[in-house]
Amino acid sequence: MTLKQALTRAREILVANSIEDAPLECELLLRHILKISRVQLYLGLDQELSPEQEETSWRLIERRLSHEPTAYITEHREFYGLDFYVDSSVLIPRPETELLVEKAINLGQKHTVFTIADVGTGCGAIAITLALNLPRAKIYATDISALALKAAQINCQKHGVTNRICLLQGDMLGPLPEPVDLIIANLPYVRESELPPICSVNLEPPLALNGGSDGLEKIRQLCRQLSSKLRPKGCLLLEIGQGQRGTVTAFLCSLFPSAKIEVTPDLSGIERVVSLTLTAVNAGGFEAAKPFRLVFQQ
Repeated sequence: MTLKQALTRAREILVANSIEDAPLECELLLRHILKISRVQLYLGLDQELSPEQEETSWRLIERRLSHEPTAYITEHREFYGLDFYVDSSVLIPRPETELLVEKAINLGQKHTVFTIADVGTGCGAIAITLALNLPRAKIYATDISALALKAAQINCQKHGVTNRICLLQGDMLGPLPEPVDLIIANLPYVRESELPPICSVNLEPPLALNGGSDGLEKIRQLCRQLSSKLRPKGCLLLEIGQGQRGTVTAFLCSLFPSAKIEVTPDLSGIERVVSLTLTAVNAGGFEAAKPFRLVFQQ
């Protein structure tokens, strides 16, 4: 069987089973087997697959038909033009999260000294992308999962930023040894009722998806910790889901009445990134509505 025949047959099977982006998925799986680039794939369409390669190809197609994500099968995911190792212990980076990174890079480029905390780092895609684009930044990356931090460590080594990023295990902002200038977070924001049924191979880590009854449990937890971990005039960048803008911004306003809050839509028009910037009033120790008292440490 030639590469062209294998691509055509695999695409037909995935389409028949309602797998989205079937042509791209087939390419990724076949390139993974052959360890070649997209250009090499299409220049060699008449090349014959060996019996072993053909067998491996159908085995991977079967895994994809069981709804195991292609990124887990290949252990690779592209994010912000970079290649990251991923496995079933981490959330697969999404294109919409690149907006979060773009805003963080724009902020960081305006400062000579900049300290960042990436909360719930997962495979480390956000922290590593920031480290590569903001070479003067000091970056902490936290995650409650030891397995996720192991994947992040692999990616730090892969991209040569091991000495630039401090990986810390723990919940939310708890592990941070000092307040920072920017807190960036892509936390779970899926409602518990909307999670897919548990399956041994087709589900990303529930810890990285489950946002509680309304999807905002983890986001609220993080926001309540900001006062002691965000420096005066510091900034929070937070990814949210569709329809969550009103609730999130109202909650932030209740904690930080004088803060500047902006919401940025993604390319699909979904209000995706909430930005909060503390003002001089906040930095001066303004007391918000009870039971939260804003106390900033320098």
